[in-house]
Amino acid sequence: MNDTIIEFRNVYKDLITQDNNEVIQTTILSDLNFKIQRGEFTSITGPSGSGKTTMLYLMGILDKPTKGTVVLDGQETTALSEEQLAVLRNDKLGFIFQFHFLLPEFSSLENVMMPMLARGKYTYAAAREAAKELLEQVEMGNKLNSKPNQLSGGQQQRVAIARALSNKPKVLLADEPTGNLDSKNSAIVFDLFKKLNEETNQTIIVVTHDEGFAHRTRRILHVIDGRIDYSTNI
Repeated sequence: MNDTIIEFRNVYKDLITQDNNEVIQTTILSDLNFKIQRGEFTSITGPSGSGKTTMLYLMGILDKPTKGTVVLDGQETTALSEEQLAVLRNDKLGFIFQFHFLLPEFSSLENVMMPMLARGKYTYAAAREAAKELLEQVEMGNKLNSKPNQLSGGQQQRVAIARALSNKPKVLLADEPTGNLDSKNSAIVFDLFKKLNEETNQTIIVVTHDEGFAHRTRRILHVIDGRIDYSTNI
């Protein structure tokens, strides 16, 4: 069995803009080569504008490289159609963002159920039971019927994590998941990620500005000017 879950092979990402009819090409990521192994808990750090969020979006096949190849769970993704990429994302990946994007008119339970029902793989009763188990896993079992405006920021983010786990993803990708949280709730979210990683071998990749958070993960990829700085990585 191949233990590599994500691989970048000579990956470049350029941004094309136009100014006064002049086409300007800016390189965001340059010749990235690395592997993420199954069960890793990895953080991606770097200054603003270094390319770390672009890197995460390429991992999540939300964007395509200008050159090079992104491999997800053994499958080269670069030549896939948008429809094929959507199927692969739904099957393999879970996403958590800085803003939780919960639907305000629905309860915690309903927010977690919704992706399951949308994929058509669960009956309503089965989705409800699975969502309840996920919310209990993130210590939100006592807030099943609460709507987002009845929850704190940290509680909303935990519901978002449960929702991201609803398709049993091979990889959980998080973009600044503690960016809007205070230190107490940031610690709760980190401990939750650590528990998921240690108890279920969940692969987790987190973009973060929080150095304390990053240094508690198992591996750091530090990005500077679109390249990985191997002198500071662990």
